[in-house]
Amino acid sequence: MSTIANDPELDPKFMGEISQDFIKVSETLKEASYQIRKRGFSEYPIFPISRTEIPIGKLLFNRTDVDTRWNYYATYLDEFLQRELISDDKLDDFVGTYKDPDEFCCLFVVDQEFTNFLYIPYPID
Repeated sequence: MSTIANDPELDPKFMGEISQDFIKVSETLKEASYQIRKRGFSEYPIFPISRTEIPIGKLLFNRTDVDTRWNYYATYLDEFLQRELISDDKLDDFVGTYKDPDEFCCLFVVDQEFTNFLYIPYPID
């Protein structure tokens, strides 16, 4: 699994779809990121998103409940290491590419077309 930030090959339509959904849930994701860090769980919050149910993290938003195209989950780096979604030899790469969690949301997009990390800036108030 690579930890490349935003894949330049990502279809703009796909990115637009994720961005439209993100606006609806960004405030809650930003607060969840803050709480994960404040409570000492991890300095690296990760928010997996998928159109179907996935066994990664804790479900925050079901897509039918919040009228989004994606289900949103919350977790952090340790779970990705435990599940070997990030191998120990790629840990430094992940940490090196991880963006400021006060400014960017680290999404882990799980889809048939694309499975990777994606960093989206939180909207500015």
